[in-house]
Amino acid sequence: MTNNITINGNLLETYADIYTPEALEALSALAHFNKEVKEAMAARIKRREERQQQKKRITFLDPESYIPRTNIKVQDARDGKFEGAVIPGDLQRQWIQGTGPAAKPNAPIESSIRNVAYALLSGADGWMFDAEDALGQVQTMSLDNQRNLKLAISKDPIFLKAAEIVAAEINRWAISFFGESIVTDWRRQLDFTTKLFRARGLHLDDRHMLDADRVAMAASIVDMTLYVVNNYQELQKAGSSIVLYLPKIQTAGEAALWNDMISALENHLNLPVGTIKVYLLVEQLEATHQLMEIRAALGKHFVGYNTGRWDYINSVADAMAWDKTFINPDIEAITMTYGYMRNYENRVRCAVNTPDINGNFALWQGGMEPNIPVGSEEGVAASMKKAVAGAEREQREGASGKWVAHWKMVNIVRPVWEKVGQPNQLGRAFPRLTYSQQDADGLILVEPAPTTIRGARNLLSVAIQYGNAFMQGMQAAALKAADFFGNDDILYLMEDMATGEIRLSILWEWVHKGAKLTEDDAHIGIKAGDVFSMELFEKLLEEEYEKLLKASNKDVFDASKSSTLPISREITVAYINSEIKLPWFIDLLNINLNNFDLQIAIDRIEMYRDAFRKNATRITENIDFMPSSKLFRH
Repeated sequence: MTNNITINGNLLETYADIYTPEALEALSALAHFNKEVKEAMAARIKRREERQQQKKRITFLDPESYIPRTNIKVQDARDGKFEGAVIPGDLQRQWIQGTGPAAKPNAPIESSIRNVAYALLSGADGWMFDAEDALGQVQTMSLDNQRNLKLAISKDPIFLKAAEIVAAEINRWAISFFGESIVTDWRRQLDFTTKLFRARGLHLDDRHMLDADRVAMAASIVDMTLYVVNNYQELQKAGSSIVLYLPKIQTAGEAALWNDMISALENHLNLPVGTIKVYLLVEQLEATHQLMEIRAALGKHFVGYNTGRWDYINSVADAMAWDKTFINPDIEAITMTYGYMRNYENRVRCAVNTPDINGNFALWQGGMEPNIPVGSEEGVAASMKKAVAGAEREQREGASGKWVAHWKMVNIVRPVWEKVGQPNQLGRAFPRLTYSQQDADGLILVEPAPTTIRGARNLLSVAIQYGNAFMQGMQAAALKAADFFGNDDILYLMEDMATGEIRLSILWEWVHKGAKLTEDDAHIGIKAGDVFSMELFEKLLEEEYEKLLKASNKDVFDASKSSTLPISREITVAYINSEIKLPWFIDLLNINLNNFDLQIAIDRIEMYRDAFRKNATRITENIDFMPSSKLFRH
């Protein structure tokens, strides 16, 4: 403990290699930002509440206004009159970035650290080690994640031993799939992949640390500081960039707060401002209205944007929750070429290829490929064809690379960019962004698409499974709807927190806005044109839940069926039943981490809903660490 930080239990001793004196000193120096993060999140919820109550759409900023926390005028940001970053050498070519956590739940370090070995031996140009949507938060997983990264980056013998074994395993798979090995020199291969780190978003709290006022520390501050302080010297020694991925940012003001925190950390470590580079995931509708402003706010730190489906779909649904006419179709229909999604992607590519004052452009990293090449020969072939076609489309549209959610996908998708050969598409000509009403309308454009009982079953089944996996410590899990268990032609997809969010968000829309189904369903007695009601949801819930209870241990852990699965069901029901749409599904999951008692879960869920109904307060603290009187502090 320092004079302004408290760490839970004996973690200071058991994770002394992570909570080093240098790390604690840096955390203490940045702790004052905690109040500002909380204020920014309160302002975010206030904006959301006002939009819901006043039935207001998100709009573009006043061009004559200034970006909060900066002296940059909005119009100047749009015109590129700001100083951005030169793209460092190891980020010039990022054809494929993999993503996943560096740790496993409840696993000894020798097993847990294999996650890092698979990542760094996969052949990916970069690997975004995740502390956010894909990293379980049970027990001390956030610290295990940091420990494994530190051991791997410093090439500790524990990591090297695991990497040698993993290299052989990768080659055995590659020979069976490609007919040849893909790792020739495993030690050299470890240096190929750029290490990237995604911190948790501003909306999340750390589970183990309090500030001087006994307020939970923002997870963003903790994640960023621990990763950078523990690894920056080894990364620089190896000639590697220090790179963060920043999630869930909604406004240029929030980006400016991040920029201030990063600059403060650089100053504390005597690093030149701009040493730390950042990608930003465009996951929020509001951010799409402020892309150039966000670039300007992050200045010398910013290298690129990433686009993707899941979080962004959820944010659009959330921003339009008040509008009864805005109803998403089946999730499978909302591809990157669908309505508001293609307009979002187009704005991102235009924003990165608008030069700054020095003529620097930024990178556009395409979206996530969730497929895993495991299943029947026909199923794998069909899914891989679809995956490659998706990558080819993004490359044609101007992306410099994309993401994959599993190491096996790297060498399946990477050839799309290898064939083209160019390192990136920096500076490819696209029109400058415009800020008309037509542009704003395009960002919420819903187009006719199927809205079906089959789609509802998929949403519901995977959402409940995801909540169950989350509470088992697996925030990234290979899942598919229960009706396809045992069908190897239908592949499992890697799902993380974002996919769980959007599945319940769409179901909430269907129930509370009266979505009209587009197809008959004889089994449940529905005709095209019938409304998706709460009664229909409840009937599907009973049927889908029963399938999960009867599923094999392979698909639903038997031990979870009497512990976390009922809690996941309860959370699902609470979310869908809420007349006021709750802002984050993850909140209800987080307050039940490490809890296996259904009645306690029910009490906590109701406590959360009561707090949000009364004064729009989110409970984000670790309840098991916080005095009960602090829960309604906001």
